[in-house]
Amino acid sequence: MDHKVLVRLARLAKKHSYSPYSRFRVGAALLARSGKVYTGCNIENSSYGLTVCAERTAIFKAVSEGVRGFSAIAIATDETAAPALRRVPQVLLDLAATSRSLWSEGKDPQRSPR
Repeated sequence: MDHKVLVRLARLAKKHSYSPYSRFRVGAALLARSGKVYTGCNIENSSYGLTVCAERTAIFKAVSEGVRGFSAIAIATDETAAPALRRVPQVLLDLAATSRSLWSEGKDPQRSPR
């Protein structure tokens, strides 16, 4: 899949963000090795520790459907491109095969090989 399509899907997922506290919307699109895409958005909670990032939302959706192999993940924000949270690589390592590419899209799109 073209990375531009994955980034576009992450942008669409960002529209579902529930971020009334930070107003920092994030969307993610996770490409499974099968070619299926799982999307997620950040979901905030007044108890900050219960907030779930967009990347983990997408990963948990996929894993809950029995998928464990991924080839790429795209992340979209309204601000400067944000790197994946430190928790995300650990979640990918524990629950899934590590993705090969990370596409981050904000005001300054960037690509990080994995």
